[in-house]
Amino acid sequence: MDPAVKAQRQLEVIEEQVALLETRASADQDARLQLKHLQHQINFLREQIRLHINAWQKTELARHSQRPFTMDYVDRLFTDWSEVHGDRNYGDDPAIMCGMARYHGENVMVIGHQKGRDTKQRVYRNFGQANPEGYRKALRCMKMAEKFGRPIFTFVDTPGAYPGLGAEERGQAEAIARNLREMARLEVPIITTITGEGGSGGALAIAVSDRVFMMENSVYSVISPEGCASIMWRDASKKEIAAQALRITAPDLKELAIIDEIIPEPDGGAHLDHDASAAMVDEVLFKHFNQLKHQPVQKLLDGRYNKFRHMAQFFTE
Repeated sequence: MDPAVKAQRQLEVIEEQVALLETRASADQDARLQLKHLQHQINFLREQIRLHINAWQKTELARHSQRPFTMDYVDRLFTDWSEVHGDRNYGDDPAIMCGMARYHGENVMVIGHQKGRDTKQRVYRNFGQANPEGYRKALRCMKMAEKFGRPIFTFVDTPGAYPGLGAEERGQAEAIARNLREMARLEVPIITTITGEGGSGGALAIAVSDRVFMMENSVYSVISPEGCASIMWRDASKKEIAAQALRITAPDLKELAIIDEIIPEPDGGAHLDHDASAAMVDEVLFKHFNQLKHQPVQKLLDGRYNKFRHMAQFFTE
């Protein structure tokens, strides 16, 4: 059995024991001692999971319904949030949240995918899959940020752009392509954090940035492992092989210079402690924000261009 799977199963059993002991720990000294011992075991097992987790297991963690979403980070890292609605063309798209806010006292623009926790929210947010009006709303806000000199923070967490007939009729490909072009020449700093799934063009449409970070258990890929397996082997059950071959995890992408930094997560994953996750994100964002906000516009643009221009260059002797 895979070490990470074995550790996860043991962890689930121990956490059930902890839940039972906590009900009587306040009045029972033996229960308190057992809780302390079990907590050491939990910490050890979480470290084992972190060390041995494979690409597919990270994909499952990236999709966990309790991972912090864009608004969870907004609530913890930003103040004076004022949401912006609509693309001034067709409608509003709840799959992408946009708004003005303050970050450590400075005016910024925040844009990010938003999933839902229960069935009703997931349907309303379209499972984080944006329509063209979502990307056009994002671009409208980016242009607004540029006009008023506000740096832009984007948070990516989507399986991909919505592939429905209506989305295609309204110009999904054009909306994404326009975002790629316009983001490449926006005259304000742009910082992107991939917090969960970074799926294909739907992710890239808000991720052409000066800095791109990934959470430790997030993934970033041109196609989902299931989609890749269905195309390559005509068998979606080979998703684990596909996930490994695609090199979609943060360490893989850091090695390939696709991203700039990996943001660590609390033991066991970001879904277990939203506050600690936000604090870890804040530390990285604040460091790079302070570096970028003082750079001349031309240096920003040249750096952004060169960053993406030199990706995926491979040389063999």
